[in-house]
Amino acid sequence: MSEDTIFHRILRREIPADIVYEDDHVFAFRDIAPQAPVHVLFVPKESVRTLDAMKPSQSDIVGKLAYAAAEYARKEGFAEDGYRVVINCNAHGGQTVFQLHLHLLAGAPLGRFGTSR
Repeated sequence: MSEDTIFHRILRREIPADIVYEDDHVFAFRDIAPQAPVHVLFVPKESVRTLDAMKPSQSDIVGKLAYAAAEYARKEGFAEDGYRVVINCNAHGGQTVFQLHLHLLAGAPLGRFGTSR
């Protein structure tokens, strides 16, 4: 990763984080402002600014993120109860760090989501 988002700095171990998962392609750490009892961010080691910016040759990244999240959920014992995975894309989609990442939320009933009307 040659970019310099906070996620890149965490991967380079320049900023401390509670890293809970890592393989050759993905690393994951607990969110510092959790929105559920379990809130873990899964980040590809390859730099990709947004989901929308992915190239066809990078399409496997989303699968690797999803697989890592599912593997973590099974290992931690909350897969059977259920969990949510979310990828925010660009400002209106709620993305605040411009490195592709997947949120895994679990540990309580999560209810519905979307815009309020």
